[in-house]
Amino acid sequence: MFRFDRAGPMLVAAVVALFALGAANAAAQKAAQSAAPSSGFGGLKMSSDAPIQIESDKLEVRDKENMAIFSGNVAVVQGTTVLKAGKLTVFYVPGSNVTSSGSSAIDHLLVEDTVYVKSEDQVATGDKGTFDMKTEMLVLTGDKVVLTQGKNILVGCKLTVSMKTNQANFEGCAKSGGRVTTLLDPKSKPQTPAPSPSE
Repeated sequence: MFRFDRAGPMLVAAVVALFALGAANAAAQKAAQSAAPSSGFGGLKMSSDAPIQIESDKLEVRDKENMAIFSGNVAVVQGTTVLKAGKLTVFYVPGSNVTSSGSSAIDHLLVEDTVYVKSEDQVATGDKGTFDMKTEMLVLTGDKVVLTQGKNILVGCKLTVSMKTNQANFEGCAKSGGRVTTLLDPKSKPQTPAPSPSE
């Protein structure tokens, strides 16, 4: 087990593996977005060609457990995308070579302790987030999961996003009768109408 009390240049192997997934996700999102009609919430994005900066108070690599844990004021910045949380855990596929396999060595990611994600004009917040590499499913949960874009707001307890299809599902909270709250501002950014079926 390796332990670093101040994460700095020693992040190399874990960081390369963690964010090699950015290129794959960005390509999948671009393909899905070009096929899907535009919506008020265009989707949280990663910039695959931008450099990545990760800061945390501590990095702990547990080789025998196939995991790396970034903890304490975790901040990840790539292009216009910012992720902040108290803890980020990367789980690797057992027996994989992290430095040569890149993102294929990652099984799943877990983000905990007040999760904040900002991409361009969208912000999502929750208590916990997971990303499964095989299914390319992102799940954000909490007592109150909030997705905002300008003055438009969605509130629930679970946001599930498929990076393959760029489809999202927002679920309400049991305490609110399982309902999702939506506030749409008609003065917010105008949408380009989708072409009619005859075009």
